[in-house]
Order: sequence, then structure tokens, then C-alpha cells
Amino acid sequence: MLVLVSRDIDEPDAGVSDSATPEQLLARVATGDRVAFASLYDQTAPRILGLIKRLLKDHSQSEEVTQEVFLEIWQQASRFDSSRGNAASWMLTMAHRRAVDRVRASQSSRDRDTKIGIRDFDTEFDSVTEQVEIRIEHERVERALDRLTELQRQAVTLAYYGGYSHSEVSSMLNVPIGTVKTRLRDGMIRLRDELGVAS
Repeated sequence: MLVLVSRDIDEPDAGVSDSATPEQLLARVATGDRVAFASLYDQTAPRILGLIKRLLKDHSQSEEVTQEVFLEIWQQASRFDSSRGNAASWMLTMAHRRAVDRVRASQSSRDRDTKIGIRDFDTEFDSVTEQVEIRIEHERVERALDRLTELQRQAVTLAYYGGYSHSEVSSMLNVPIGTVKTRLRDGMIRLRDELGVAS
């Protein structure tokens, strides 16, 4: 429930009439007149709360921001200049600004929490599992290599594990470079088939 101003039942109205305009009430609030402030609150709180609620959607936050607005009105009433606009516009502008600030603050907080969450998200690294997976994959490759012909296995091992060029493999195996390329091509096709890798 929105409760900012409470009037003592026995407190006299001190000359505040029900027909006093927000401008008149603000002038008295600027002098510290609590009764005028209570009347101003009664007149304008529903509109101010309604505006804030349209922006924030959340009822509790809207009530909180409305209280902040009325506190600001109490503190800033002396700054109101009727030559620049009416009191209702001045107060509604203040309410709109505070509501927008709250929306931005909430968004910034969510963005900050998201960034921190992403930064702090620590995927557990299981080195044992990774080592087991690497070993299993290595064993699969070893078995696939065993299914190649001896000549294909030699060419693939030298070129891909040894890092030798085609011409170096040709010299090492003492075979023409075209033969090396053929053995490598055939060996890789067979490895692909053995490992079930899509071409």
C-alpha cells in the first residue's frame, strides 16, 4: 500500500481549501507546509502512480518510485516555476524521469548480472574424461591403421605422423612420388571408411 503522507485527525487544515490548485499547494509546500503537502499528495498521487505503473508494470516498484517522487517534490518544491508550466506537468515529468531511471537501472543490473554470470560460469573440466576419450580415439585410429596395407600404412605414417613432404616420403621409401600420392590417397580413403568419417 502506498503511504507517504498521513494527516493527524485533529490537525486543522491551516487554510488549505479543497479547491486549492496544485500550483497554490506547491507554493505552500515550498515553505514547509505539511498540510498543503498532504493535500497535494491526495490530489496528484493517483495520476503519478498511474504514470509510473504504466512504465514499470511492477506494482511494488511503482509504489516505491512514487514515494521517491513525492519526497523529491517535498524537497524541490521551491524550484517550481509556474511561468514554465503547470504544477501537474512539472510533477509528472519528475515521475516519468524517475520511472525511466528505474527501468534503466533494472536493465543495467540484469545486464551486469548476465555478464558476471557468463564470466563466472566455470564449466567443470574433467581431465580424466578427456584423457580417456583421447586414448579411445587413438586406439580407434591405431586399429584403422592396422587395416591398411603395409605400403599404405608406411606412406600415411610418414606423411601425417612424421610430417614429411611427398617428395621426402618418396626418397625414404625409394618409390616414385606418384606412387606415394596414390598410396596416401588410397590409405586415407580406407581410414575414412574404417573410422566412419563422412566424406
